[in-house]
Amino acid sequence: MFVKTGDTVKVIAGKDRGTTGKVLKALPKVNKVVVEGVAIMKKHQKPDAENPNGAILEIAAPIHVSNVQVLDKNGVAGRVGYKEVDGKKVRFNKKSGEVLD
Repeated sequence: MFVKTGDTVKVIAGKDRGTTGKVLKALPKVNKVVVEGVAIMKKHQKPDAENPNGAILEIAAPIHVSNVQVLDKNGVAGRVGYKEVDGKKVRFNKKSGEVLD
């Protein structure tokens, strides 16, 4: 998967199109990522010792990895390619040519 935890990404499809955020969690087995501030859903929590009245939590739901593009240091969104630099495989932005790793 071309996205890693900690990458800054731009959402290119869906209701949150155009927003940018940091990848909180990558889920490679299902090809999804959790992005900070994107796909916010409400979860109702039962009362417990911590919240005696219960609570409605807002958490970020996973979105498909095909709906995001990785941003480089200059904020340019582009597709990700791979090349070898000094004997190591690194990711690079195909639009700007800048190395991401």
